[in-house]
Amino acid sequence: MEAFLNDYLIKMILPLIGGLCLFLFGMNTMGESLERRAGGALRSLLGKLTTNKFAGFLTGLGVTAVIQSSSATTVMVVGFVNSGIMTLKQAINVIMGANVGTTVTAWILSMAGIEGSVWLNLLKPTSFTPVLAVIGIIMCMFTKDSKKKDTGTILLGFATLMFGMDMMSGAMKPLGEMEWFQNLFIMFENPILGLLAGAILTAIIQSSSASVGILQALAQSTGLSFGAAIPIIMGQNIGTCITAILSSAGTTKNAKRAALVHLSFNVIGAVSLLVVFTVVKTVFASTLSPLLATNASAFGIAIAHSAFNILCVLILLPISSLLEKLAIKLIPDAKTPEAVSELDERLLATPALALERCHVLTMEMAETSSNSILLSLDSLDNYNEDTAKRIREAEDLTDHYEDILSTYLVKLGGHSIGEAESAEATELLKLIGDFERIADHSVNVLESAEELREKGLQFSKNAQNELTVLKQAVREIVDLTMSALTTGDLAIAAKVEPLEQIIDDLKEELRTRHIVRLSQGNCSIEVGFVWSDLLTNLERVSDHCSNISACIIDTAHNNLNLHESTRTVHQNDTFYAEQLEEYKKQYQLA
Repeated sequence: MEAFLNDYLIKMILPLIGGLCLFLFGMNTMGESLERRAGGALRSLLGKLTTNKFAGFLTGLGVTAVIQSSSATTVMVVGFVNSGIMTLKQAINVIMGANVGTTVTAWILSMAGIEGSVWLNLLKPTSFTPVLAVIGIIMCMFTKDSKKKDTGTILLGFATLMFGMDMMSGAMKPLGEMEWFQNLFIMFENPILGLLAGAILTAIIQSSSASVGILQALAQSTGLSFGAAIPIIMGQNIGTCITAILSSAGTTKNAKRAALVHLSFNVIGAVSLLVVFTVVKTVFASTLSPLLATNASAFGIAIAHSAFNILCVLILLPISSLLEKLAIKLIPDAKTPEAVSELDERLLATPALALERCHVLTMEMAETSSNSILLSLDSLDNYNEDTAKRIREAEDLTDHYEDILSTYLVKLGGHSIGEAESAEATELLKLIGDFERIADHSVNVLESAEELREKGLQFSKNAQNELTVLKQAVREIVDLTMSALTTGDLAIAAKVEPLEQIIDDLKEELRTRHIVRLSQGNCSIEVGFVWSDLLTNLERVSDHCSNISACIIDTAHNNLNLHESTRTVHQNDTFYAEQLEEYKKQYQLA
């Protein structure tokens, strides 16, 4: 018993488990850090997605090569389709690209098997891994810049991954010399058993990159032949589909179809090539048997992995439309249209892309909010039930937007995000609060219009003329704010603050004039209440526009102190003074 514990448990099993844990932890850490570090690049790649098959394929390949995980890319794709920001047709091409992109990991790991001169051995990851670890820990511990910290974490993750792989290889060397263990891998030369073994292993650890790495470690330490390795590689592509399938639970039908396309692509590709492999192996047995009986190397596994995935793409990319039709056939449309999920928590794993989706919804919210205030201004002169209904629906919609966006952004803050992403999340939280309040004021203005109508009240001629000037100013400040938001033009944003000051002054002047009319008996107290409410609501709309424009300017200048920057503009900006004078002339009361 003591000999068993010493020979097997301590020398082999525990180091093997420890090495596997280090390998998986390093791969996960490196992938997450690469994802954060390349957030901007991921957005750029996403923006280039078109219905063009090749562009989608390259996008999937590029993203997966960066984050080192086809499973992660496919989960993203399911999230994109579920959110409505990617079509099923685009998703198919990206998924195929992801299958080729994931082979990059195997090529990196294959460098561990380089043998030769001293200079050639320096290329081995195990040779420079300690150096990378030292650089990584220095960057993590002694730098404050989040991008540098992420770079350091990438290096540490890679170092941990390589140490884990080296540990696994060392632990399996004694096993490789044992006859029963060698016989175990001879069993996998049966193509079906090899396929199942690869699929099950990959489904358990949910990463084809990791399972190929484990296979390479086995190849370096055991008598694993190419004949056994190739079917296992084919099975790994099937096993990696489990992540996307699990991710598609509770999603829209199109998202489920994307996961099904991923599965069908890999199953069809694996089964087709396995049949070809078996036929060729049988027909050319005399020629291929010695080659397939050769011990597999990490480099050879990388070649086989890439060749298999590229062949699958070459076979199925031209007929990707048939995969789409198959998915639609197996998951037909419902009789009643289903609602598209507006924010998918699957995207939280990729903060840059989650923020992109939040930005899209914030712009939709902004348009809804601005339209509602403009409609409410129209209702003061031309009230109708349809307009009133649209204003109230817009207010309900902005409430919904604020609820889902604020909740989602708070959840996003719980993930590891960089400084740039954190600043953008803060900006969006500020913006959605202001747009929600503008929609609230729209309903308040509508209620003032309804009160005038229901009670048969009417403003005096002078009051109507004065209100027209104020409404024109509010319209302009809303238009300026939306233009600054959609274009990012800081010159337009800078025009908002002086106009907000003019609206403040107009409010005070209109309130004073109303008091004079009231004292002269030219206005009733009841109309005065409505007048006061209107002035207050319109002035507060301009306040929120000022907040939004200041937020745009502050974000561009990497300054989160909104009140400080606004005060600085008032005191020091000559442009502000010039615009103020121009607006005074434009909105001068008679």
